[in-house]
Amino acid sequence: LIIVALVIPDEKIFGFNYQAIALMSLYIIGFLAAVGSAYILNSVLNIRSRSVLVMEMPNYKIPLIKDVLYTIVEKTKTFIVEAGKIILAISVILWFLATNGIGDKFDNPQDYVTQDIELISENDLQSEIASIKLENSFIGNIGKTIEPIFKPLGYDWKIGIGLITSFAAREVFVGTLAVIYNVESYDDSQEKRLELKKIMLRETDANGNKIFTLASGISLLLFYAFAMQCMSTLAIVKTETNSWKWPALQFIIMTFIAYIVSLIAYQILS
Repeated sequence: LIIVALVIPDEKIFGFNYQAIALMSLYIIGFLAAVGSAYILNSVLNIRSRSVLVMEMPNYKIPLIKDVLYTIVEKTKTFIVEAGKIILAISVILWFLATNGIGDKFDNPQDYVTQDIELISENDLQSEIASIKLENSFIGNIGKTIEPIFKPLGYDWKIGIGLITSFAAREVFVGTLAVIYNVESYDDSQEKRLELKKIMLRETDANGNKIFTLASGISLLLFYAFAMQCMSTLAIVKTETNSWKWPALQFIIMTFIAYIVSLIAYQILS
């Protein structure tokens, strides 16, 4: 939602909002990709046995309010407990990597401020100092190392870090950017989301070009539409197949498809 709001104009065509169309398109793309994958796998695997699903439909009844509320509470609790643990653990690790580092640039960032300190405001000064520290922190060095892999897709090292951490669960991506962009006490409220969006809109590369453009945004959305970014799903596949072969193939193939599709989209749109 944040990426869509950043790169897709909030306008309408024939009564339909562009942002709504973009979001719905992701679901349609995922559906078509699933059907296409099933068709290909059915042909390649040459499955001999056919399974037949027989299900007796129950009588339709108006659901009880208490059952609905119980289901909502249980599903929400499950998500918070399962995904929340992963998100919290990764956020703590990211925080440590982003607030620690080695080298003079990290220890004394004020000595490397490119602008005249006397001519800029205190807020801008602190922002540039924080940017220098982040760039030379542990997470900054990791990000720069992997940046060449994601550069053809239009991503900088910060987005690259977000992509890697979100392989645990794609919900982690926003939290990762909040940590990297130093959004204090990010809690997914509207105020904090707006703060994060403003920071992302201001992000530029070394040449002064914006990081989040239509090309890079569409590329990022397509990457998330195709990539396998959910450890719990891989764990379930491993349990169901009793082998690491299929989850490993699933992870590699889906990541490869996501990379190629995102690469093509960025190169065409940029």
